[in-house]
Amino acid sequence: MSKQIQYSNEPIGEFKLVTDFLPSPSELALKNKNTKITISLSSDSLSYFKDIAETHHMQYQKIIRQLLDEYVENQRKMLTKKSS
Repeated sequence: MSKQIQYSNEPIGEFKLVTDFLPSPSELALKNKNTKITISLSSDSLSYFKDIAETHHMQYQKIIRQLLDEYVENQRKMLTKKSS
């Protein structure tokens, strides 16, 4: 960058004030606390999750975690309906 920037004292013109759209630090925190575990999966299952993860440019652990979270949520809804 050898070219020097030249500033002028001209009016900027019209501008628009944008409200704060960034989430607060508490909203950036993970929704659920994660607990590390060790699990043994079949080679076929692990291979499947790794292939899917590579296709979607994700971590296979995250896909497995989301799958389990959705399963738990669905089961809880079903239990709530049965008890109603």
